[in-house]
Amino acid sequence: MQHVTSASSIPKHLIQRGDQDEATGGTTPNQQHPAVAAAGADDPNKGEGDMASAPPAELMDVVPGYEGIGSAGHNFPPPIQGPSQVPVPTPQPSNAPWQIPSISEELAKEVFIEFASQRCCYSATPAKEMVFTDLQSLNTYRYRLETFTETRTTAWASEPFNGQTVDGFLGVAPGPWDLNVPVPALFQNGSEKVRIPYTSSVKGCHSCLSLGKRGCERCVTSGRMQCSVCNGSGRNLNDRCTRCSGAGRVRCTICSGVGSLTCKTCKGKGQLLCYIKLTVKWKNNLYECVVDKQSGFPIDKISKVTGETMFTDMNARVYPVVGFPDDAINRASVQAVREHQAQFASTSRILQQRQTIELIPITRVHYSWRNKTYIYFVFGAEHKVHTDDYPAKCCCCSIL
Repeated sequence: MQHVTSASSIPKHLIQRGDQDEATGGTTPNQQHPAVAAAGADDPNKGEGDMASAPPAELMDVVPGYEGIGSAGHNFPPPIQGPSQVPVPTPQPSNAPWQIPSISEELAKEVFIEFASQRCCYSATPAKEMVFTDLQSLNTYRYRLETFTETRTTAWASEPFNGQTVDGFLGVAPGPWDLNVPVPALFQNGSEKVRIPYTSSVKGCHSCLSLGKRGCERCVTSGRMQCSVCNGSGRNLNDRCTRCSGAGRVRCTICSGVGSLTCKTCKGKGQLLCYIKLTVKWKNNLYECVVDKQSGFPIDKISKVTGETMFTDMNARVYPVVGFPDDAINRASVQAVREHQAQFASTSRILQQRQTIELIPITRVHYSWRNKTYIYFVFGAEHKVHTDDYPAKCCCCSIL
């Protein structure tokens, strides 16, 4: 596998980790450039953080290779690579221990008593007095394919201009996949945001028309608003309103009587540093298949337990499993590898794949109590218990 391990070409202040947008450019007030569509008209002082932080695309410079990306973002598929070197499949050894024996009667009874004792509506008597009639091993295989991918998207972004370095057109902007961004731990989701070099420029703030302030729409820039106690009449119960002293209007609580507010987009600077932001996301994509033995055990419960890992294969590209004793696993592996290749190869860079086969121990226990037969299951390395027909439950539990 070829790892990207260097970011020496990108200054540290241009890299931002995490899944959130930049704190300095994530909000936009309501007074907007005419090219920006109106939003939040019902309440002009709400929803400011839901609008784009960058000016409209038509106001931005044209950067070669990034034409028409806009502020909504654009996905760049990875460059076409040559055929990957897929390892030659290795058949599984025929003498591998693919079976785990049933648990002992002592352990089966111990976990069953504990199971009944932990439920307030169950009597532990059947678990203590039961007589075993049969224990059957129903070993179940769980196949998983993990495909660790990297995607890159770009969008215009901005932050208040405070004298930062402006490098637009001082060099050729590198392509989205030409930037070296360190890869985090394999098979762990993550993201980073990088300012692409040679794309920054200074623009007047589109939200406040470069004024650094916007008029307060609650008081219509007057600094005064209608008194909420007397509804502007100046009187309350035939007496002069004590809140507004009879004037009918009070100081605006939003702008503190100034009539204007600091622009939240440019933080009062009137100018924005605009640049193209690269967002790199790493995601672990999982394909999972459990072979159902038609045992009556609810397969969905297997996701809550662990098993014994019998086989692991990790490479830049994995080959479908061959020669496994249960052919359903072989078929699931073929389908998984094909699906992930078709789903991710054209839109993302596949960094690593890992496939595993786990043996999930399941024992079906048949027992009798008071001349009636019942069944319960002990499953997983944690020896969890499942049963649908416990013989001694109180009425409230039966109704549930």
